Amino acid sequence: MPVTHALIAINVAVFVAMLFFGAGLWHASNNGVQFDWGANFGPATKDGEWWRLGSALFLHFGLFHLAMNMASLWDGGRLVERMFGPLRFTFIYFVSGLTGNLLSLIVQGDRAISGGASGAIFGVYGALLSFLWQQRETLDRREFTRLFWGACVFAAITIFLGFQIPGIDNGAHIGGFVAGLLAGAALVRPLAAKDTGLLGTYRGATASAGQWLAGIALAAAIVIIVLGIPAPRYRWSEEVLARTEISDFIGEDKRIAMRWSTLLDNAQSSGASFDELAGRIESEVAQPYQQSFEELSDVRLSPAAPSAGTLAALRQYAEVRRDASRALVDGLRAHDLGRVREALEQATRVPPPPAPGPQGSAAR
Repeated sequence: MPVTHALIAINVAVFVAMLFFGAGLWHASNNGVQFDWGANFGPATKDGEWWRLGSALFLHFGLFHLAMNMASLWDGGRLVERMFGPLRFTFIYFVSGLTGNLLSLIVQGDRAISGGASGAIFGVYGALLSFLWQQRETLDRREFTRLFWGACVFAAITIFLGFQIPGIDNGAHIGGFVAGLLAGAALVRPLAAKDTGLLGTYRGATASAGQWLAGIALAAAIVIIVLGIPAPRYRWSEEVLARTEISDFIGEDKRIAMRWSTLLDNAQSSGASFDELAGRIESEVAQPYQQSFEELSDVRLSPAAPSAGTLAALRQYAEVRRDASRALVDGLRAHDLGRVREALEQATRVPPPPAPGPQGSAAR
């Protein structure tokens, strides 16, 4: 069973590697690591990063998540790989996982970062059921009953729990299971047949009408799911740009605020004139805030994006600070201490908001 062993080894190796980049051992304390490694996330996946549909199959949120999935793959994968052969088993595994991830884009929407192998593993158990049902006359009755109903109970209980426990991506489970059922029905081979490839013949006979219908149904289901994927509520590329602008502004604001304070302190000790101080505040404070305000205003971001609120608040903050520094300059040039005090008070009325937090996660 080389494919089953290789899949388990790759999943474990990826999990261990992620630990060195900050992933949590027991749970996803920082789902940003999984996201950076290719977890499925609607706004990013639908914004052109479709490779996440495949990479998400090898990412897990904690040791328990990994252990449960690998135990299920070890238990069912070795049996199904022997039933279908390595090539067909590989096809079933990945078409189930990818189909589950596509359905997850509909069920999860743009709310959660998700990853895990269980969509593909559900497809393995779906293929197991297809094989057992089609070969029920060939199998020993007790073995058929034990395996068939055991797989049914496993799938039913796991899907039921997925509806009861928050954070489980049941869309991927159901999508993978249905894809596995159909793929298994299309690719089933008699117990004594040799593995001759995805489209090979058995004992001189071509695939049956039922197999062709199952293959057509699988293709149709994938097309329907793809057509049903909603447009993202916001574009991830725009969110990334907004976060970059926010981070740059926060750093620039600290520098400008420090320079503002230094100019006021030095003016008292050096005896600089009001006009000299006004000129320096205009060039080193007011103008940088004006430039920052324009740059923040140029960022186009959907109101549904996580950073939209932060971006709007920072625009207001930059505008207030710009207007306050301009009012300070005017007060200094007019030698009006009342206007100077009012401008300094105005500068402190809008505190800078915090940066946006991380997204939620969904394991499978």
